[in-house]
Amino acid sequence: MNTSTARTTLSFGEAFAVAAICFGLSVVASVEAVAVGFPDQVFSDASNVWAAFIELMLAMAAVFYLRVRDFDVHSLIPRPDLSGVVVGIVLYLVTEIACTAVLAVLGLESAVVGFSFTGASLGSTVLISIVNGTFEEVFLLGVLTRGLREQGASIAIGLSLLVRLLTHLYQGPAGAVSILVFGLVLSVFYVRTGRLWPVVFAHILADVVPMTLGGAGG
Repeated sequence: MNTSTARTTLSFGEAFAVAAICFGLSVVASVEAVAVGFPDQVFSDASNVWAAFIELMLAMAAVFYLRVRDFDVHSLIPRPDLSGVVVGIVLYLVTEIACTAVLAVLGLESAVVGFSFTGASLGSTVLISIVNGTFEEVFLLGVLTRGLREQGASIAIGLSLLVRLLTHLYQGPAGAVSILVFGLVLSVFYVRTGRLWPVVFAHILADVVPMTLGGAGG
């Protein structure tokens, strides 16, 4: 495939297909968690490694589909650099402040689903954080938001936020609000700059820090 002529836009049908491939299983699992009353989430080395493996397999399937549809998959590779790390740290801090403020205004500070990371080592925590942060932002922002940009920024951002929300319903009301705020900050930054690495790094931090400290990640 000639990357110079590859597409970076998607039809609604193609966007739905990518969302179904990448996030369909997560949406089903989240809806099931809501149906049974938001059970506590327990993480272990085994669950982290398994989750990373599943996301890698889904990513491969989605990339194959995008290549068949002549989408520019090479542009989806985050390109780490120092400035992106710094910007990513700032983005992470902004999302933390924004989420805390919104939850306080809504009175949802204590409405948090229980999370346990005591059975997970630092190695598996870092692994799943890197894989999950990269997976979600590449396909939510790099594919869905960018791919639908010709439909207007509000639709492109709104649909990717909807998918992001549906995959995280298991985190309960406070988690859902936090995910929306988190996703909105990263989406606006990405739409304005087109830079993927800073949002990926911010998401990695949003998973690593809470998981290491025993809270809930993104």
